[in-house]
Amino acid sequence: MERRRLLVVAAAVVAALGVVLVLLYVRGADDRAQAHFATQQVLTATQQIAPGESFEDAVQAGKISARPVVTNDVVPGALGADGESALSGKSALATIYPGQQIIAAEFGTTSAAAPNTGTLPIPPKHVAISVTLTDPARVAGYVEPGSQVAVFLNGNDAGGTPFTRLLLPKVTILGVGSTPEASSTGSSNDTTTASSAPTETLPNTLITLAVTQRQAEKVLFAQQNGALAFALLGQGSAVKAGPKTDLANLFE
Repeated sequence: MERRRLLVVAAAVVAALGVVLVLLYVRGADDRAQAHFATQQVLTATQQIAPGESFEDAVQAGKISARPVVTNDVVPGALGADGESALSGKSALATIYPGQQIIAAEFGTTSAAAPNTGTLPIPPKHVAISVTLTDPARVAGYVEPGSQVAVFLNGNDAGGTPFTRLLLPKVTILGVGSTPEASSTGSSNDTTTASSAPTETLPNTLITLAVTQRQAEKVLFAQQNGALAFALLGQGSAVKAGPKTDLANLFE
């Protein structure tokens, strides 16, 4: 009798523990779901803002407003609704496109002698060039004005063998803007099934770089003869030139 009573008590304890664990799991799932869909107010362009246009003029024209953005999608450095004071008296340094989150680096002071010229902050002895990249090639949208990136080239050598190689170890991003979407279908290596392969549509983005003349020549030539990809650099990033990576040394 005593043994049976102990078994009943033990079963009740196990059942109660199971209920507690289920409740904890459900609460944790709710917390995770709320975190995933949590939003915050971010200053966002609602219309295209021209280079040289002042922040005040853009706001007065209804081109900038605070909108809710999923927290996980907020661009680093994006300004919240209380960030307007940081842009007071400043003008757009490059074209800002609808839907683009506003960051302080996109605005600065412009010369009073040449208003609304859209002058980019080009470093001395450098020039500005633009390239078009898909979201994966620009680190899923984390590349923004002021970012430092390494530039890689995916191409084919004289024998037709594909390779990837570092093209430039470090360049500065001056501007970021959207372009019309580009479509690609299936694998380009399979011509027999390309027509029936599902179409994948990837958004394009226009990236403006500050480069020297020699770097500009490399980037423009590489863009015409291969595919560029950026790697976002941090303070501790280590990037150096080296041999190309291809099938012969991929697993070394």
